[in-house]
Amino acid sequence: MTEIYIALLDEGTDVWRPTPAKKLADSTYLVLKPSDYDPEDENWQFPPGSTVVCEPRSTSQGVVLTAVRLKDQGRRTA
Repeated sequence: MTEIYIALLDEGTDVWRPTPAKKLADSTYLVLKPSDYDPEDENWQFPPGSTVVCEPRSTSQGVVLTAVRLKDQGRRTA
């Protein structure tokens, strides 16, 4: 299990929520549901169950993995 950061929407400023994730391949992760997840309280850019691509991001706390897009977002199917 890995900790990744998910952007919270509708916060008025950039807010990143740490959450557990399962690494699937290279930079692809399955977002897991933490015990304190409350969709009524936080609007996650990618909710638990999403498969996301993560990239490193420099923060005041150091470099963290952040979810930047859904795995298949932007790809065309034949």
